[in-house]
Amino acid sequence: MRRRPESDHDAEAERPSKTQVKQAMLDLQQLGVDLLELPLDQFAAIEMDERLREAFAELRRITAFSARKRQMQYVSKLLRAEDPEPFRRALAAHRAGKRRDAEALHAVERWRERILGSEDGLKAWLDAFPASDTSAFHSLLRNAHRELAESAAASRGAPQTKGKFYRALFQHIRRVMQDAASGATPPLA
Repeated sequence: MRRRPESDHDAEAERPSKTQVKQAMLDLQQLGVDLLELPLDQFAAIEMDERLREAFAELRRITAFSARKRQMQYVSKLLRAEDPEPFRRALAAHRAGKRRDAEALHAVERWRERILGSEDGLKAWLDAFPASDTSAFHSLLRNAHRELAESAAASRGAPQTKGKFYRALFQHIRRVMQDAASGATPPLA
């Protein structure tokens, strides 16, 4: 049996396997697909080769499945020549911003339910956000309570519909929380 020289064996061990190469290609392809979720202004801010930018623009226009798949393969081929880290950072920043926005909306919803649910919730809100203690806020709260009571009486077991004051209260709470987060004082109404 003939043995290969050790230098050939060492070079072969350092080279990635076919499976690793294919996985890297598929990872780049997925990165390309994920980059399509970026808003155009954030995508434009990423530095890249002009051919890659044009390939992405074409990919956004293509709707046919097979043509889209071929274009995605072309994009991943062009991505191999680029450093993927700026793309990954931009994508991570975008996703973190989306998570923050979703968490903020959930916090507003929780405050609204707590305020409408009990006097303790209203007291906690006014303790946390004293600038929101305005006649407009109390009017929205009163009207939202009235809407919910009317909806409950009319529905009798069916799901309750939420009215315009219920939604307006949400908008008011969100505005107050955003103003408090930015350090601005909300306008007195």
